[in-house]
Amino acid sequence: MTKFISPFAKPAYFEQALFLYSKYCGFMDDDYALNGRSLFEYFYNLILRTQPFFFVIAEDDIVSGLVYLDNITGDSERLHSAEVTTCFDKRFWGDYTKYCAKLFFEYCFKKYNFVKIKALVYPENFRVKTLLKAAGFEREALLKNETLRKGKLQDIEVYSVFNNYC
Repeated sequence: MTKFISPFAKPAYFEQALFLYSKYCGFMDDDYALNGRSLFEYFYNLILRTQPFFFVIAEDDIVSGLVYLDNITGDSERLHSAEVTTCFDKRFWGDYTKYCAKLFFEYCFKKYNFVKIKALVYPENFRVKTLLKAAGFEREALLKNETLRKGKLQDIEVYSVFNNYC
């Protein structure tokens, strides 16, 4: 059974999520992410900063992926938008990730009533773009030379989906 749960629910969840993040952070982060911190410190602080919107995706006691919402816009009365970041273990790529995405975005729109969720994606990351499109996201913008990645200027594509449950 697929569960979205806190990475602190079990020590093994945090350990598996950290391993997963360390394996794929090169596809998610730019050159500025660590800012002199260790990967452990960065990841731990990322979870604390994005709580309660950071989840591991678990199948029994195995972490299949992680997902979190960041850069949330809104106030105490209403949450308007957020940026999503997700990462799945390669063993779970494919239909399972599409299934999880559908569940997660439905959950976020119904529980938190976001108007919009967006994702910032490196143009060459076709797997994430395929996943987002399957979840109803559409390409909204291209941010030219938005950041540095591996010492080179990096474009970022913005994909968005709107709440159909309002």
